[in-house]
Amino acid sequence: MSRYDDNRATTGIRGLDDVLRGGLTPNRLYLVEGTPGSGKTTLGLQFLLAGIAEGQSGLYVTLSETENELRAVAASHGWSLDGLEIFEMADEGDFGFDQEQSLLHSSDVELGETVRGILERVEQIDPRLIILDSLSELRLLSQSPLRYRRQIMSLKHHFARRNCTVLMLDDRTADPGDLQLHSLAHGVISLEQLASEFGSERRRLRIVKMRGLKYDGGYHDFSIERGGLQVYPRLVAADHHENFSSVPISTGLPGLDALLGDGLVPGTNCLLSGPAGVGKTTTAVRCMLSALQRGESAAYFLFDERLATLMQRCKSLGMDLTPYVENGQLTIRQIDPAELSPGQFASAVRSSVEEHGAKVVAIDSLNAYLHAMPSDTYLMLQMHELLSYLAQRGIVSFLIVGHHGIAGDLRVDIDISYLADTVMLLRYFEAEGHLRKSIAVIKTRTSDHERSIREFRIDKSGMSIGEPITDFSGILTGSPVYGRRNDDLMNLRSDEDDT
Repeated sequence: MSRYDDNRATTGIRGLDDVLRGGLTPNRLYLVEGTPGSGKTTLGLQFLLAGIAEGQSGLYVTLSETENELRAVAASHGWSLDGLEIFEMADEGDFGFDQEQSLLHSSDVELGETVRGILERVEQIDPRLIILDSLSELRLLSQSPLRYRRQIMSLKHHFARRNCTVLMLDDRTADPGDLQLHSLAHGVISLEQLASEFGSERRRLRIVKMRGLKYDGGYHDFSIERGGLQVYPRLVAADHHENFSSVPISTGLPGLDALLGDGLVPGTNCLLSGPAGVGKTTTAVRCMLSALQRGESAAYFLFDERLATLMQRCKSLGMDLTPYVENGQLTIRQIDPAELSPGQFASAVRSSVEEHGAKVVAIDSLNAYLHAMPSDTYLMLQMHELLSYLAQRGIVSFLIVGHHGIAGDLRVDIDISYLADTVMLLRYFEAEGHLRKSIAVIKTRTSDHERSIREFRIDKSGMSIGEPITDFSGILTGSPVYGRRNDDLMNLRSDEDDT
């Protein structure tokens, strides 16, 4: 059964309708509040245009902006306002000297004329949808909270008798503790714009109240793009469960499958941990390539490396990803952490899974993702929900974490290993005067994994895993030591040298 109620008025904003579980209750009065620049006008226009597209009549009452300014906003989004009635209350003649008088306080005259003008236009047009922008003008003209409340109540009852769905826009110029409008409105949508010390501003919204409706609470990120608002509903993993097979899948490397016990199990995540250059990305790509070769789709979210560099490096290692990108199996998205909010990122992951059918998702790396978040607390909560979502959908996910340093006491920005189902530890070690690489599985929740350490090599023929080697010490200190000469080690020569 759908979680949405069909008897709702769409806002015209898909993500917001998802948060509201279908939209707004028709024929009610709602408050949309936010500081200047937070997106109230854009939201209002989208709401009216969506209603007009469904055959309803709409009226935009502007008390502060001019009609030309509204049309400029619409043009910036590629919208046409044909069919939308715009009522501009601030007429140019109202500011002339001949309009000044001294017998009555100006607010007494202007408030009555303003309210009367709104009601007369509503009577003439008989719209089903109304935007009133903005309430700060009425608040200033009312002079007192009691008079202001009575005027809003008068408008509310008048609109209710005419079966209008109304959005009142407020720019929060009143005392933050003044919640009179909240008590009068059927629902309240709060928009916020947050400035970061680096990068673009972040926007988010919250449903403060919505009488008689279930909705998704908390903050939801949104952005303003050409075409209007895009809302990214807060991810709730429990809402996305799907049945899937738990049969383990191969990584494409027999040695790695042996280390894992029985390959990778759908619905689990794998954490690749190690210093820079040790081969974390290559290992993730090799496992992902195995899924692509089976005909599955995959998504790779790249934070650290440039896309062109990744593609060139993979091609030089015999793992050319270009054919899979061209046929649509593989989606690689380069992420700029300074420009993307956590909600947008979670939405991009959802899109890759639900719209493009990705069965493998890689995030490279969590170090950069950390810096995109407001704080460590939010990172852990968001990452926990994201990993839970991927698990509910049966996705195999790879998380890459880089350590500070090359050898010795290695440190990481954040420890997320307790969230991981599988943890692979990649390390450098020295033997016979050469720098080599080792891989070990520290934990896996799905099988009895191999406890040994294996050497691996990356060259132009790809990635290869050696046999288990036993004469190691100090692997967990970050400086593994190989104690003796032994045939367990892999041949240092490449295949080309052998031939």
